[in-house]
Amino acid sequence: MAKEDLLTLEGQIDEILPDGRFGVMLENDHRIIAYTAGRMRKYRIRSIVGDRVLVEMTPYDLEKGRIVFREKTPGTGLQRKRR
Repeated sequence: MAKEDLLTLEGQIDEILPDGRFGVMLENDHRIIAYTAGRMRKYRIRSIVGDRVLVEMTPYDLEKGRIVFREKTPGTGLQRKRR
């Protein structure tokens, strides 16, 4: 299957499940189970309840997906100490 065949949708994490999976409510009010993509795991990008995410799904199984991007929220990230 080519990468062009994937569906990319926006959603919000509403539940953290065992084994690195998340419950995601998509913008079209459809709920799916998604896992974190390998690059997000590699760079230790953490997701919590309430985060806005981009999810890739195959058109063959619309109940599962892969979280490929977490939107940055204000006030998070690397904080530098002032001297």
